[in-house]
Amino acid sequence: MLRRLERGPRTRAQLAEACVRRGVPSWATEQVLDRFTELGLVDDEAFAAAWVDSRHAGRGLARRALRHELTSRGVDRDTVDEALQRVDADDERAAAAALVQARLPALARVDHATRVRRLQGLLGRRGYSAGLSMAVIAEVLADHGGDAADAVARAAEGDLGP
Repeated sequence: MLRRLERGPRTRAQLAEACVRRGVPSWATEQVLDRFTELGLVDDEAFAAAWVDSRHAGRGLARRALRHELTSRGVDRDTVDEALQRVDADDERAAAAALVQARLPALARVDHATRVRRLQGLLGRRGYSAGLSMAVIAEVLADHGGDAADAVARAAEGDLGP
């Protein structure tokens, strides 16, 4: 278990799962994890807070994606909810806008409908809702001039023609 912790922080559930895979008796696993928790070596709250800060700032993940990642790592619902309070709606919107702005130069040579569709896919994979994605894409494209807002509206209605 210590080797796992040396490589980086882990949740209590991740360490317990590793012990099960190695055949460690459950009573021993519980005692060791309780002691690690006492010593501060295992702290799901700190792990979740650091994970949210890192993944939201670094990868631009939305709260929905962050919730999924933390839950899949065995962090309990209350701890996840508390950690996600670190990201509010404005933070989420700003991160989505930054992702769109960063991706725009690579999409300069494609038509508006394709650009919008690809940007929607990018934001969707990062956990953003369709409504927020469309609003942010429309804002960013409008800031970059042209008929971009009209292209976003057409794409939202399903008319992906030129």
